[in-house]
Amino acid sequence: MTVLELTAAVFGGSLLAGLIGSLTGLGGGIIITPLLALVLGVDIHYAIGASLVSVIATSSGAAAAYVKEGLSNIRIGMFMEIATTIGAVLGASLALHIATSAIAVIFGLVLLYSAYLSSRSHDIQTAGDQPDRTARFLEFDSNYPTARGLESYHVRHIAAGSSVMFGAGVLSGLLGIGSGALKVIGMDEVMRIPFRVSTTTSNFMIGVTAAASVGLYLKRGYIDPGLGMPVVLGVLAGSFAGARIFERMKTGVLRTVFGLVIAVLAVEMIYHGLTGRI
Repeated sequence: MTVLELTAAVFGGSLLAGLIGSLTGLGGGIIITPLLALVLGVDIHYAIGASLVSVIATSSGAAAAYVKEGLSNIRIGMFMEIATTIGAVLGASLALHIATSAIAVIFGLVLLYSAYLSSRSHDIQTAGDQPDRTARFLEFDSNYPTARGLESYHVRHIAAGSSVMFGAGVLSGLLGIGSGALKVIGMDEVMRIPFRVSTTTSNFMIGVTAAASVGLYLKRGYIDPGLGMPVVLGVLAGSFAGARIFERMKTGVLRTVFGLVIAVLAVEMIYHGLTGRI
């Protein structure tokens, strides 16, 4: 494969990654890492480095549009970034000392569990879904636009949600995935935030989380500009397109896309990790 063909392949894959990452709140890294490592044969540390850069690009491209539309909950995003940033620095440190096959298996197991959880919906809140005291104090309750107008929602279990976000940060630095999968699951499943708000708030958060760990990869020389440029350009274009499509997609469709994408990637990564092909 020539340099031009490799660049075109990376750009095309990154375009798709940005589109799906924007729609699901996962970040482009969830596709970029296996694309570069499994399909194109890039060393997984360089793949993770490029993946973290793509996550920052996805966040920059989609988050601005979602914030403008009133879908993202900025208060929750900024507060939860404290836990994810601390976790991301720890995860990036661990990644430099763990075997690549182990990283691949961990990646796959996390994605597989996330795919299972995504099939269950909590968008319809009951009368008993009241915010806890911390949520009330921090004024996390908000509303978001729907086809029926603005709908209000309550936020629950701030402490448990923060624990999930810390774990998401560790996995972000460890695997280079932006930790969007666990962030969406944490907000949707634990904190009972509507799925659309969870995905858009995740898009807002993932760039900060990735930025916290990308410095360590840069210091070790795992950020390759020749690899990063087509990744960033492709992901940015895809994330802008995804932000436009997001408004027209139903929540059920978004959940299905979310689940299918990460289930397929999970099986691939677990298989290659266990067989030592990565």
